[in-house]
Amino acid sequence: MLMPLQQKLMDISSLTSKLLRKNFGRGPETCFAYANERYLVFYIRGFMSPLESTLLEYGNSDNIEISRNIVMKSVLNQLRGILELEFEKDIESFYHDWNYPQNTGMITVEFESDIIDPEYQNQGSLVDLKPLIDEVERISILVQKRPERTEAYYISPKIYLVKRDGILVQIEKALILKGYEQTLLVTKDELEKSYLHRDGRFEEILKKPVADIFVDWDLSEDRSIICFVLKD
Repeated sequence: MLMPLQQKLMDISSLTSKLLRKNFGRGPETCFAYANERYLVFYIRGFMSPLESTLLEYGNSDNIEISRNIVMKSVLNQLRGILELEFEKDIESFYHDWNYPQNTGMITVEFESDIIDPEYQNQGSLVDLKPLIDEVERISILVQKRPERTEAYYISPKIYLVKRDGILVQIEKALILKGYEQTLLVTKDELEKSYLHRDGRFEEILKKPVADIFVDWDLSEDRSIICFVLKD
């Protein structure tokens, strides 16, 4: 018999797949949900439409990013009501990011308080999170500046999150005020991921090969989430 939490995660994974299908015209091949503390993370595989595949083939990933961001706003608005009802907690922030060459993606939900009972939190974590925090801060300094605050979270044996607060430099804040938020997001995404993949020592720290690194920002709150997905 499945634990209630496991069943709940399976149910909301299925529901999220249906929401994506309804809004995008096709759903993902797989969508798995993981939860710990106040975070819920969906790892998505096989979610590329024929049109997006064609755009990617001709090097137009920026256009895919912009169009997906528009549709995802509708998806997340619908998901908010469902998840807040299911977990009986308010949602603080949503994050999402996509790896188009690998056809994978993540949606991370940050609730205002814990959704997992303390007795079940962090079971199975074998990784010291301090080196992970230090390495993310080192990369952040290379790209922009040291975050004002960095926290790391074990979500499952496969998923680790790092949350950064206070990462925007003054010129980025000025660009946001001028209305260049979308351009800034696309540029930051490409730049920061290149450093995380090329210069990061994450496989050594996490003791497993890294399958995916996702990054997203809440620019209005000057906050960012990095999601590390490890290979099985």
